[in-house]
Amino acid sequence: MSCPFCEQEGTRLWSDDRLRVVSAADPRYPGFCRVVWFTHVKEMSDLTPADRHHFMAVVFGVEGVLRTLLRPDKINLASLGNQVPHLHWHVIPRWVDDSHFPEPVWCLPQRVARTRPALKQQLARLPAAFAEALPRQLN
Repeated sequence: MSCPFCEQEGTRLWSDDRLRVVSAADPRYPGFCRVVWFTHVKEMSDLTPADRHHFMAVVFGVEGVLRTLLRPDKINLASLGNQVPHLHWHVIPRWVDDSHFPEPVWCLPQRVARTRPALKQQLARLPAAFAEALPRQLN
């Protein structure tokens, strides 16, 4: 079985020796990131306790950076793995006027999403913000 997370790097915003933070590149959800474990692992319980702690510290650090820079109304955290059984977390900034709110982003749209061109500068700052915040989150 092929795995898109093993085969495709994605637009890397930050990484260390265990995982990477990539842009999901979904224009409907500015700042939508995935935190992807490097090795092909299916479940969180397959990781050591230290690796699980490391993974979640990065997920929470990404959430914090997105909240600070983008000021969304809500952040969704999701780890499903049903379609791609490679351990990864979705970190999704949400706004009350996005196309799916309050439903999950994978449901049917509720409305036409408002574009957010004002976020362009903040989105460009994500790699630097992750580089500053995530190492601190891990210590």
